[in-house]
Amino acid sequence: MLLAILLTLSALTSVAAERSQDPPAGVGPRLLADQSIKNALERLKSLEPQIIEEQVRLCEIPAPPFKETARAEAYKRAFQALGLQNVRIDKVGNVLGERPGLTRSPHLVFSGHLDTVFPEGTKVQTTRSGSIIKGPGISDDCRGLAVVLGVIRALNEGNIQTAGTITFAGTVGEEGLGDLRGVKHLFSDELKGRIDRFVSVDGAGLGITHVAVGSLRYRVTFRGPGGHSYDAFGLANPVHAVGRAIARIAELQVPRQPKATFNVGRIGGGTSVNSIAAEAWMEIDMRSADQAALTALDANFQKTLDLGLAEENERWGNTGRLTMEKNVVGNRPAGRMSADAPIVQAAVSVSRALGFEPRIIEGSTDANIAINLGIPAVAIDGSGTATGTHALEEAFDTTNSWQGTARAFLLAIALSQK
Repeated sequence: MLLAILLTLSALTSVAAERSQDPPAGVGPRLLADQSIKNALERLKSLEPQIIEEQVRLCEIPAPPFKETARAEAYKRAFQALGLQNVRIDKVGNVLGERPGLTRSPHLVFSGHLDTVFPEGTKVQTTRSGSIIKGPGISDDCRGLAVVLGVIRALNEGNIQTAGTITFAGTVGEEGLGDLRGVKHLFSDELKGRIDRFVSVDGAGLGITHVAVGSLRYRVTFRGPGGHSYDAFGLANPVHAVGRAIARIAELQVPRQPKATFNVGRIGGGTSVNSIAAEAWMEIDMRSADQAALTALDANFQKTLDLGLAEENERWGNTGRLTMEKNVVGNRPAGRMSADAPIVQAAVSVSRALGFEPRIIEGSTDANIAINLGIPAVAIDGSGTATGTHALEEAFDTTNSWQGTARAFLLAIALSQK
């Protein structure tokens, strides 16, 4: 019986136990030895077209940054229709629903993210040609959202009772300046102290993300009195200060290992070609999977800003002296879950049991928060193949996409064990 298998599988009820226990290398084959799970998997394969239709339906509901409400409401209705309990939208916009286990612990949170990178007004209709579906966000993360629904459906149709409780979630704010606000809220407020394991299903492919790439993002604004480009010539210029700072940023030296990166992604300011700007700004993204490397890069970045400001002020004898404002617009912590950690090995085991070898990768996902906190967590891809991610021509190839749903289903069972 499934219950007997669940009680004999190696698993953990706390972070300390998770770290000390041997990796459950054989969890995949042991799960597949249970006939009820095998039957549910076969049913899941036949349900994949329906799961893809859910993926398309959700993709055609706009979910621009900070405005995920319409898609959240649709996701809430889907949770209710699948019989989850305590279905709700929390105060930051996450959609949550519970599937009780035999006990509350271990408590697994299994999620996809609701938001896209595309601004309000983007046409989100999809098109299809054979196995290829095109549409903004069709892979990232409408695929993840659909896989989560597929997992719930398979558990229901297989009448599978998990040992621990699973909270399924659609989170807000995973992309861009959303700064992981949804998942941060889960760990700091909504489910604080009650999450034993965390999985995010994000995008297409067969990867398992166990290294959390952290990032720091700033919006830096220079301000001055501004004036006429001819009559007021000689005033310090905010646009020039931005240029000086960027020139220095471009010369920053970063290590290859641990990898650290920087990018000035947006600049703006001024009112006309014949005006000295009263304001100019830039936005920068810095990343590393190593928190110390990210901190060191940040310290050097701060120096470049101070030097750029000082140089522009001194160039004009402090006439029309500029000021500078630095605002953090993104702070994703870095972290690493060992490749030998039980949660990573469980994800590898269920992948291999389904006949494919996963890629063990690094990335920036909702799992960053849990990994940084030392809570067992991974992000898994939803299978299929993506091209043009974050572009208007984003596409998803459904070939073998059932593999992602099946893996997520097995991993949800494995991680909800005692």
